[in-house]
Amino acid sequence: MARLALTLAVVALVSAALPSPGLFVAIGLGIGAIGCGYLGYEQRAAPGARRLAAATAIAVGAIGCVLGALRVVMTLVAIDRIDRMLG
Repeated sequence: MARLALTLAVVALVSAALPSPGLFVAIGLGIGAIGCGYLGYEQRAAPGARRLAAATAIAVGAIGCVLGALRVVMTLVAIDRIDRMLG
């Protein structure tokens, strides 16, 4: 579960830098990485390295989700600014 969560988190970070649909993909994959990371971290019988990787995936997934949300906000602000310039 930790490998899947880390993969989702890294892809979320990469997709946050991609053009238009990347921001929405980053939000979705970030949420998925947080969920998978939580499930991996919750397993008390797992080795410490696996639990640490799951916790890392939670943090990196949250960063990817925040970056995607930040791009959405920046897009909405830019649209509002253009609307005020034209109107």
